[in-house]
Amino acid sequence: MTRAKLYSLESSGQKRTTVNVSGIEVGKDFALIAGPCSVESEKQTILTAMAVKEAGANMLRGGAFKPRSSPYSFQGLGIKGLKILAKAREETGLPVVTEVIDTRDAGWVSEFADVLQIGARNMQNFSLLKEVGKIGKPVLLKRGMNSTMAEWLDCAEYILAEGNPNVILCERGIRTFETYTRNTLDLSIVPSVKEVSHLPVIVDPSHATGRQSLVEPMSLAAVAAGADGLMIEVHYNPAEALSDKEQTLTPEMFSRAAKKILALRTYITESLNLLS
Repeated sequence: MTRAKLYSLESSGQKRTTVNVSGIEVGKDFALIAGPCSVESEKQTILTAMAVKEAGANMLRGGAFKPRSSPYSFQGLGIKGLKILAKAREETGLPVVTEVIDTRDAGWVSEFADVLQIGARNMQNFSLLKEVGKIGKPVLLKRGMNSTMAEWLDCAEYILAEGNPNVILCERGIRTFETYTRNTLDLSIVPSVKEVSHLPVIVDPSHATGRQSLVEPMSLAAVAAGADGLMIEVHYNPAEALSDKEQTLTPEMFSRAAKKILALRTYITESLNLLS
């Protein structure tokens, strides 16, 4: 008899997993994760963190280590960036989501982060998946840009198999022949994952579209598709951002979008409760 995969609904007895992040139950509570692509300075990070919290975000994203396509692009501040994120958490109370890119860094990055992010480029870095599985902290696993749903879920299985049940999946767009957007946001993956897996799934419309103007409409579409949360890039001055400025919202833009996002989520939840 074939054993059910740990990510499967069968293995969970048809019960959906919630992942506790500092009291936020991802999968039950809506996760609105926002912040800069890269931690560039203390001022930039803390000003942005304060702005996104005021707008309704309940987690702070920010990259201290940045795997970039070009070796000459800004690679992040490293340990200095992690310390800045820790200070931003102290100032705002927002849990921190940050990327880990190397097995050698996983242990000490986890001392600063509340959620360890595995980026799209590292989705099939099996040594890294095993390492974050052993650590046990919540892991946000992004879908690879050329990956199928089955491949993505099997990567989650690596983490689960190490004894870490705290996995959050993140759709961030896949590579297609379309060039107008940075990637193609596959919103069909949200209900598809939920048909076969108990893991919560969120959406990153910033990396998926690569266009500031498309982040809000695709965020709303993701909520309508049943996403358990969103990860949105926000910078207090996107024109000065050292990475991904084209897709990054201003605090004012994020505040307007967040009101619509949270209102739509509430409306959908209440409507479904009435219908059930």
